[in-house]
Amino acid sequence: MKTEDSVIQEVKNIFSAHLEKNGLRKTPERFAILQEIYHRNDHFDAEALYIHMKNQNYRVSRATVYNTLELLVSCDLVKKHQFGKNLAQYEKSYGFKQHDHLICVDCGKVLEFCDPRIQQIKDMMGDLLKFRITHHSLNLYGKCEGACPRTSGKDAPESL
Repeated sequence: MKTEDSVIQEVKNIFSAHLEKNGLRKTPERFAILQEIYHRNDHFDAEALYIHMKNQNYRVSRATVYNTLELLVSCDLVKKHQFGKNLAQYEKSYGFKQHDHLICVDCGKVLEFCDPRIQQIKDMMGDLLKFRITHHSLNLYGKCEGACPRTSGKDAPESL
């Protein structure tokens, strides 16, 4: 099993090669953003990452955070999700197995799950329809049971 440090070094190498290939500068701020993302274990939005980095005394601009996130998405080190709201959320993706999401329509909480039957269905449909599936996204929407912070006994709207 790889350590967090070895994964971070691998993603830094991949990012460095991507920047070189595209003639982009290898700035310390870009690598600091990458490192912060790979220390996280959650879904986050760009603004939350920016605020977190400012609180940690990093000298990064909001634009640098947004632009770096897009660069990381373009080289498959970060996945960008649109969970039915106008707010994009991100998560690290290198070295992580495919997983799917449950999203609460009331509070926006995102839970991850992995079920091998989904992979079997994906493989079977690809074979049946002669289609080479490269990746998939499955988001299931509903409501937290019991302890949803947004529902205090009242029904919230069904859609996001």
